[in-house]
Amino acid sequence: MSKRLPLLIALALAAGPALAEKGDRLKPMVLTAEKQGEVDGVNQRTELQGNVVITQGSLVLRAEKVDVRETRDGYHQAYANGKTGQPVSFRQARDLPGEAIDGVADQLEYDTKSETVRFLGNARVRLTRGSAVVDEVTGAVITYDSRAEKFTVEGGSASSNPGGRVRMIRMPPPQPEAAPAASSPLPLQPSTTLTAPPKTP
Repeated sequence: MSKRLPLLIALALAAGPALAEKGDRLKPMVLTAEKQGEVDGVNQRTELQGNVVITQGSLVLRAEKVDVRETRDGYHQAYANGKTGQPVSFRQARDLPGEAIDGVADQLEYDTKSETVRFLGNARVRLTRGSAVVDEVTGAVITYDSRAEKFTVEGGSASSNPGGRVRMIRMPPPQPEAAPAASSPLPLQPSTTLTAPPKTP
């Protein structure tokens, strides 16, 4: 398969059918920024610049510049850009406690209706469990469908991998801890306190 063709990776994500945090979609979207912002009420569009942070429940998106548009049916589409040395980052918890999707890219598109995230340019997405990385996917473009728990990955010149290739890392499952080895019995030692029985006449 050509590195430029999309590669559909239906990762089970080592955790079965658990989805992204379902409660997130019912919570308000909060946008903050350090620099200027502009709200266009006619076109239902908000633009923010300077260390922009968007939160919605467990979802956290960080970027240098964000353009958020509201659709006629009340959903949101966010277009985020990073800057040199500081890519866009995205993190969202899954329904399994302690697990999260964590990704970075030069640009990012987030659609609340389809519940998809597109990571564009030097894209990397990880499944984490606590502080441990369980799975990692890198490529030029990664589309994450949180409902179906699937990634579509494309290679190309915007990939950080050699030759623009797609790269996946699947960590082995944790191994059960080995039971401690049974300690060997102590060797018998001669007693220094026993005395011989008295002699009978």
